Amino acid sequence: MKSFAFVFPGQGSQSVGMLDAWGDHPAVLETLREASDALGEDIGRLIHEGPREALALTTNTQPVMLVAGVAAYRVWRAEGGGEPAVVAGHSLGEYAALVASGVLTLAQAAPLVRFRAAAMQEAVPVGAGAMAAILGLDAAGVIAGCAEAQASFGAGSAEVVEAANFNDSAQTVIAGSKAAVDKACEVLKARGAKRALPLAVSAPFHSSLMKPAAEKLREKLAGIELLTSVIPVINNIDVKVEHTADGIRDALYRQAFGPVRWVECIRAIKSQGVTTVIECGPGKVLAGMVKRIDAEMTGAALFDPATLNEVKGLLS
Repeated sequence: MKSFAFVFPGQGSQSVGMLDAWGDHPAVLETLREASDALGEDIGRLIHEGPREALALTTNTQPVMLVAGVAAYRVWRAEGGGEPAVVAGHSLGEYAALVASGVLTLAQAAPLVRFRAAAMQEAVPVGAGAMAAILGLDAAGVIAGCAEAQASFGAGSAEVVEAANFNDSAQTVIAGSKAAVDKACEVLKARGAKRALPLAVSAPFHSSLMKPAAEKLREKLAGIELLTSVIPVINNIDVKVEHTADGIRDALYRQAFGPVRWVECIRAIKSQGVTTVIECGPGKVLAGMVKRIDAEMTGAALFDPATLNEVKGLLS
């Protein structure tokens, strides 16, 4: 089997029934049982029945996406799939990567990401923050445009807008206060961005406005025992493999209010001699980014029995 990486998606890829295609696979049922026990609710029913509005609530989205990613990984291993050479996760997906690597158990991670979600939602009232995807402008242009937009409010203003997700060479997500994000969208289109698309999110994730949430998360992480990883995890915030428990905790803390450096994460995977990247969990968003980041790399998705067989064929 060829060397490969697994990457785990974050918020936005959830959908009602996203685990249904696995049927009664024992690995999926066990994953749902573990997570449900840890959360004190039937997470499988929530995923299967929804409604969509319930899945879209941040406090539900984060645990259900964690569960879906871990379930896909466990099916892969149960069906004879090999161990990835390296793993990473986009934003929330980093927690699924840490479960796959053995640093966190699912029983630890499920309530942890729900806590993270609640803290993030409490940090900024719904409607006060915003995020937008900027297409067709390079990262340096987006950073400069955000600085221009923020400066337009004057010194001492509480308005904030920052680059939050560096997704590929022509897509950067910005986040901050709603007025500043709206202003940045105007500025960035004037600077040559092809599109500025507001995102349907409930908080300005990965911006400095999330610092209060990060402080709560740091306290929570301090009480959680982390194990030694069996697979290297490239983190979002530093684009490096952290080996100590304190280092991992600190990276997760800073990730909550710092940018997701996804372009660099994919390049870091390639620097380890790995050119095949498999998105493990619902959707194909990250798989699509791989080729846009580096044309020499291959991206594929694993989210149901058909794609599992496709990935086995790709790696054989």
